[in-house]
Amino acid sequence: MPTFEVSAHMTVRPGQLEGFKKQAAECIRITKEKDTHTLRYDWFLSRDGTECEVREAYTSPEGLIEHNHNIFEARTKLFEYYADNHFMTAYGEPTPQLLELVKAAHMERQFKWFSFVRGLDSSSN
Repeated sequence: MPTFEVSAHMTVRPGQLEGFKKQAAECIRITKEKDTHTLRYDWFLSRDGTECEVREAYTSPEGLIEHNHNIFEARTKLFEYYADNHFMTAYGEPTPQLLELVKAAHMERQFKWFSFVRGLDSSSN
């Protein structure tokens, strides 16, 4: 698996959709300007505007660490005012540094890890 992928899920607080969208735009702006290992950072809203999925891809787990550092303040504001119920699904092997970051943020219960088994590019055995 050549990349490290993450799917982040959250809910939009009632009455906060416009603020949510503005803060999401701020996170995207910072990501474009500062991240050097982010391959994908796409935000999707449910039709009713109550849920959001963010599809992320990095060159390696270190890319997620860099991204976390770069958007820390903007993400903090997002969850302080506009979003709740955050959880993440990671696809790929985490590094010890990434696991330590998750632990330090007290997010162990909000992360689900999946290891790559096989895909279209895998040779058949």
